Amino acid sequence: MDRSATARARAWLLPGVALLTLASAAACGASTPGASGQASGNSSVPLQDSYEHVVRAVLPSVVQIRVGDSTGSGVVYDSKGDIVTNAHVVGDASTVQVLPASGEAMLPAVVIGKFTPDDLAVIRVTKDASELKAATFGNSENASIGEIVLAMGNPLGLFDSVTQGIVSATGRTVSEDDGGDHVIITSAIQTSAAINPGNSGGALVNLEDQVIGIPTLTARLPDAGGAAPGIGFAIPSDTVREIANQIIKTGKVTNSGRASLGITAQTSANQQGLGTGVAIVSVANGGPADQAGLRSGDVIVSMDGESTPTLAALEADLAVLKPGTQVTLHVRRNGSTRNVTATLGSLSG
Repeated sequence: MDRSATARARAWLLPGVALLTLASAAACGASTPGASGQASGNSSVPLQDSYEHVVRAVLPSVVQIRVGDSTGSGVVYDSKGDIVTNAHVVGDASTVQVLPASGEAMLPAVVIGKFTPDDLAVIRVTKDASELKAATFGNSENASIGEIVLAMGNPLGLFDSVTQGIVSATGRTVSEDDGGDHVIITSAIQTSAAINPGNSGGALVNLEDQVIGIPTLTARLPDAGGAAPGIGFAIPSDTVREIANQIIKTGKVTNSGRASLGITAQTSANQQGLGTGVAIVSVANGGPADQAGLRSGDVIVSMDGESTPTLAALEADLAVLKPGTQVTLHVRRNGSTRNVTATLGSLSG
């Protein structure tokens, strides 16, 4: 979110790189132009014309979201006035204000649900939904490295801004700790876009007028103290559809497609010098950990042979697994250790 045009620091973690979540999207890349400088797959149309066509087609579906004195972006999801954005854009608010692309008047909206693990939320305008134009969401699994993309949003309060870049990589897993919330985005699209405050929740769009991602953060070098240019990340559109459809239907997410042990836990340093681990605070009744015989006070030392010295490490390992996967947990209990087999469930919220 954009607080007086100043980035609100949110540390995202990759090996050797800290990531900074900002309130706005930025441009990424996509298909390589043909030798004549024309858009790949549409050689009869100059690349500039393709850019202009995409902007005309998709920018009307990108809105500004205001929460108090902060702003972010959102993408109109359907004809009912539902809008997808980042969970960190809406924060703890239950109501927000929406400025549509027309820029004529603010529309009131309610937050109908959010799923913090994927940093996604859905809001719904409560009047004049007909003023909004729904975007077309493409299949992010089809995104290819080098593909030209445009990022649309409201960086630094600059309404209806568009940038461009390429898809730098796909399938990234990035994580963030912010105010006690631990967010892990899987299958993230890495882009060369410059992501700025106010852009989070906007649209990452291919040259086929399709939204393939929701830009949410940019990389930051820990020792440099500033954002790393050209390294941004977007939540893939396949994840956006999966989560948004559930929130719209029930107000919550019951099947995220992501694995869960069904525990509340915290990082714990063992006082007897036996090493660190993940201490279980509580176990969900009937959940995977409960069925495996785990209980409050147990400390998970490793999963499938991989050490879990922190809660963040355990969550990162779980993020790349699917519900139904069977795992072996090495657990410490009352000074002794044991191996426990658990079948993972689905993360909900």
